[in-house]
Amino acid sequence: MKRFFLSLAALFATFSMISAQDIASATQTARLANEALTAGNYTEALAGFTSALAAANSCGEAGESLATVCKGVIPRIVSAIAKQKLQENEYDAAITGFTQAVALAKEYGDAETVTSATALIPQAYMKKGLAQLNASEYAAAEEAYKKALELDPTNGVAALRYGMALEAQGKADAALDSYRKAAENGQQANAYAQLGKHFLRSAADYLKSKEYDEAVMDAVKSFEYVANPQALQIAGQASQMSGKLADAVKYFEQYLNAAPNAANAGQVAYTVGALCQQLKNTAKAKEFFTKAVSDPKYGAEAKKALDALK
Repeated sequence: MKRFFLSLAALFATFSMISAQDIASATQTARLANEALTAGNYTEALAGFTSALAAANSCGEAGESLATVCKGVIPRIVSAIAKQKLQENEYDAAITGFTQAVALAKEYGDAETVTSATALIPQAYMKKGLAQLNASEYAAAEEAYKKALELDPTNGVAALRYGMALEAQGKADAALDSYRKAAENGQQANAYAQLGKHFLRSAADYLKSKEYDEAVMDAVKSFEYVANPQALQIAGQASQMSGKLADAVKYFEQYLNAAPNAANAGQVAYTVGALCQQLKNTAKAKEFFTKAVSDPKYGAEAKKALDALK
């Protein structure tokens, strides 16, 4: 915007040669607006240039040059005011301002401002959405991120946070779709983390409600997204409780391989040993009872089981 100052000053010098009283008044108004602009008083500058433009337009051909100057600077001032609003976290005012700047810039032929202000609109929605998400205003955050995605469907961060806002409202299916879109647009690690958490919670809920097949399915999905040993433990527990002992052994073994130093490693090893014993796999039963012998809680039982298998 600074480059306008010199050109404005030069044009004002030209306008001063015009004798028409209306043009002289309009030029003075624009000159004062330019001083306000230089001082960073954007609201005053906008009012001045808008008034000068109206006056110049009323003067016909004599005011064309001044009108052109005003049209060249007004959209940029509107955009500058919107930027201030965005910095002050006045998101709706900023969005309105950028939208107005784009409209004026298109009308006045300012392609540069069209591009810059257009790019700032989704940024304003992103900031608005994050503030609302952090404030647990999930419905409002959903709407803000939806707008951001309408403007840029490839915005992976918007898709990720849109999914978070949806999931917080219980809109699980839509949230999962949004996470997957985020993963496709540069947010794979963060999106997979959210997907892993979702399916882990779901698996735990299914286990609690004794829907064991569903618990195993979602636990396996969770582990595919994030290698969280807890998912394997849930899959093992659900398999055991549904009578699928071989599957339980498989998932508990995977759990122990993924978390060999877990606090419950001895307990799980003892469980695997007992399951293998039921499956008539004596060698494997001995292997896991041996791993459980040092456990302070299950060690004595593991030793008895080993002695009985000798």
